[in-house]
Amino acid sequence: MIALNIAWTHLTSRKRQTAVSLVGVVLGVAFFLAVSALMRGSEKDFITRLIDNSPHITVSDEFRTARLQPARLRWPDDLVEIAGLRPNNETRGIRGWRYRLGQIESLPGLKAAPVLVGSAVLLFAGQEQGISLSGIVPARMRGVSSIEEKLVEGSLDDLEANPGGIIIGAGLAEKFSLRRGSTVNLVAGGGSNRSLTVVAIFRTGNAGYDESQTYVLLKRAQLLLGRPDRVNRFIIKLADASQALLVASRIEAMGTYKAVSWAEASEDILNVLFVRNVIMYSVVSAILLVASFGIYNTLSTIVMEKTRDIAILKSVGFQARDIRHIFVLEGLIVGTLGSVLGLAVGAGLMQLMASVQIRPPGGTAMVNLPVWWGGEQFLIAAGFALLSCLLAAWLPARKAGRLHPVDILRGAT
Repeated sequence: MIALNIAWTHLTSRKRQTAVSLVGVVLGVAFFLAVSALMRGSEKDFITRLIDNSPHITVSDEFRTARLQPARLRWPDDLVEIAGLRPNNETRGIRGWRYRLGQIESLPGLKAAPVLVGSAVLLFAGQEQGISLSGIVPARMRGVSSIEEKLVEGSLDDLEANPGGIIIGAGLAEKFSLRRGSTVNLVAGGGSNRSLTVVAIFRTGNAGYDESQTYVLLKRAQLLLGRPDRVNRFIIKLADASQALLVASRIEAMGTYKAVSWAEASEDILNVLFVRNVIMYSVVSAILLVASFGIYNTLSTIVMEKTRDIAILKSVGFQARDIRHIFVLEGLIVGTLGSVLGLAVGAGLMQLMASVQIRPPGGTAMVNLPVWWGGEQFLIAAGFALLSCLLAAWLPARKAGRLHPVDILRGAT
């Protein structure tokens, strides 16, 4: 208690320098909290959108490594060359897809849906637009896709009830002046031409996706694309998206088709986010380090001005560790007060940022700045501030503890 009273007296005796040091810590903690909340919030928002708007795992009718030819399998150690052969022009797709889908659905914690993806051209009133055509089973899509949540007109039930229906994006509807009930012509890659009725319209906020993506029933897509009873995708949703890499490897081991998790497909983006976080924490940590120099200067000045007081304290029985304890307490007081006030100011900045609305590049709707309110960042900000303050206080405290009372008092006489 005596050490605490002495430490508080030292700080209040130099109110201006103490206030400057305290403000430095407060601003450092506040900006650390605000910047990290915005950066982590944008990262989590991006990953959430990435996970929600795309399958956790996609199984395609491709192979991770090229299959060996039968001759190579028959004579693996011989040099074999066969010239003049042409590959069979077979219909692409996942072979035995119903059996393979059943295998995948036997795994716990996931839902899967078959999809046939292809390209087509949409024609309306003399206009044409290249689109991506996805043949789906509406009942299965509900469990693996967020498309139903994005519908602004109509529903998946309308598509299921109308074999000649099509779901289009809001961007495509606005571009062609289409509405629910409009009739459009669709020309697939094989030359098939069908008239389809718009039964629903979705809006994801991604302008490119809303202008190019369409959905029809799986059987309709198979007829249009000339791939009867074929699918070329399984889209899978997991109960725990963080297990996507592990589950994808298990699925790939069950069959030979390539299974790509969302993390693998977005590996480059995730690496960029990691580097960005390293840079962000380095910059905001530097702010707190600069603030800690203010504490160092304040305590160093107090040590020089209070040498006589230190000598008196030592002469009445205070040990070197007691003197060090006093000055470390001064750093701890500034650090604690600065952290508490900084967290309050930082929370206010976070609340202010969360109320700001922007239109992201490529988006069609206004959104609030993504701010993350996780308790982890509050602890990191306060912990780093306290550590910086204690380190800044240690050097002056060490110097004060080494002062000899005899030399001080002799020099003062």
